[in-house]
Order: sequence, then C-alpha cells, then structure tokens
Amino acid sequence: MATFVAQRRVEFANTDMAGIVHYVSFYRWFEEAEHEYFRSLGLNIMEKQEDGSYIGWPRVSASCHFEAPAYHEDILDIHLRVERIGLKSLTFFAEFFCREKRLAYGRMKTACCVCGLESGLESIPIPQRYLDVIEESK
Repeated sequence: MATFVAQRRVEFANTDMAGIVHYVSFYRWFEEAEHEYFRSLGLNIMEKQEDGSYIGWPRVSASCHFEAPAYHEDILDIHLRVERIGLKSLTFFAEFFCREKRLAYGRMKTACCVCGLESGLESIPIPQRYLDVIEESK
C-alpha cells in the first residue's frame, strides 16, 4: 500500500526541559497524520450523517516502539500506510523519521463506528465509499 507522509516540527511544548520529545507526542502525531491522510482522500475522521449521527474512527489499540530521541526544532517525517483493511476496522502502520533516521514505529487500529446522540457508539462495516478511496490510494 502507498505511503502517506506528513511532517511535524517538534515544538518546545512537546519536550522536556532537555528538549527531548516526550513519548506521548508520538501518539498525537500518529493521530494527526491519520487525520491528514483521511483529508487527502476527501474524507473526514468525523462525518455527520443525514440522521444527525456521526461516522467516526475511535481507537481500538495503539503501540509505539522508540529507537532514538527527537529534539526541539527537529522536522519529523511521519510515514503512514494502511496495513490492513478489515470488515469494520483499519490498521495503520507509522514510522517516524528525522533526516532519514528512524526514530520510532507503531501501529494503530481504528474501528468504523456510528455514534448517535441516543444510541451511543456502535461498530459498523466500513462504508463502500470509504473503501473505494482507501483502496484507490494503494
């Protein structure tokens, strides 16, 4: 599957006093890259339906393995690809690079869900229009 690349500059707010990125920032950047990927396909991570409900993609699981630190002012390239398309879920694989050095990698599984104001959250099969553009991006 094709790789989508997003960039982030490490801001001081993402670091400790030594200027080293706090691990939680990688999870935030992973999710932001996923949102950019959806937008690049003309999709939205939260899409209002005619009945007032929303189709969204809550997290089922996330993991990240760290190999080297990132520092304040580094420019990171986040390489994101859909690793698996399930009936009701997507699994993303991401790698974080700084000047071609891999700093971290991880996976995130999201479930396609409909969220209604009264009915709560329910997983649903991925709508065909999502599948069509995700498959096309391969």
